[in-house]
Amino acid sequence: MAAPRKVIITCAVTGSIHTPTMSPHLPITSEEIAEAAIGAAEAGAAIVHLHARNPKDGRPDQSLEAFSPFLKVIKQRSACVVNITTGGAATMTIDERLAPCAHFKPEVASLNMGTMNFALYPMLARFKEFKHDWERPYLEGSRTRFAQNTFADIEKILTTCADNGTRFECECYDIGHLYTLAHFADRGLIKPPFFVQSVFGILGGIGAHHEDVLIAAMSAAMGGNVRVGLEDSLWIGPGKLAESNAAQVRHVRQIIEGLGLSVASSDEAREMLSLKGGDRVSF
Repeated sequence: MAAPRKVIITCAVTGSIHTPTMSPHLPITSEEIAEAAIGAAEAGAAIVHLHARNPKDGRPDQSLEAFSPFLKVIKQRSACVVNITTGGAATMTIDERLAPCAHFKPEVASLNMGTMNFALYPMLARFKEFKHDWERPYLEGSRTRFAQNTFADIEKILTTCADNGTRFECECYDIGHLYTLAHFADRGLIKPPFFVQSVFGILGGIGAHHEDVLIAAMSAAMGGNVRVGLEDSLWIGPGKLAESNAAQVRHVRQIIEGLGLSVASSDEAREMLSLKGGDRVSF
């Protein structure tokens, strides 16, 4: 009898889309981000995808000083695979977005596969008052802002990280992004096995066709892996905020195992994705 297929759970613990007003459970400080990542790993996430935030007001922060404290704690307390964003936030330059990955040399980094409209302003309809002055302009500004990753930007990220042994979670927000990935694969700048994240629901990319982790259930059933976390959704069910990243991981783990599949450990994920190992990072 064949062993159950292994499914990698990635947990994206905070991101740059949601603002502090939207959920009291959104990790903001380095301590909260570290605890969220470790909790997600203990619940079954093989990979944790990480952004940083200003601890005082929660705005996205791509400085090395913002990442360093929680990276060290996570490495000390967990064997999970660490995935650092190169997307940062749409308000940042390519050099700002690339700096943490280039410096810390993680096993995995995210890589947006194209420039696109990245509209967050529809969330203004749900919130009338905000905790911090930056939140409303940040959301409103997305009407005229775009998330930039030109072909030159993507090439810069790939070549900068080539000697570090970092592999990539290729974030594909639309069909054209898959063709962009194929282009860089044809040029030999990115090599298999490919780790593709299909991103649904950002206005400017492909739409969301099902709610919450039902998309993850479809992915697992069709032979893919899954990603959850408060970066992607603040909810654990209709109208119910997730109280932690770990709660979302536990929920999707139940779905995976209910389908007769098995959750991959961090070491199994490393083997599946041909990663360099946690002993070869710079944090």
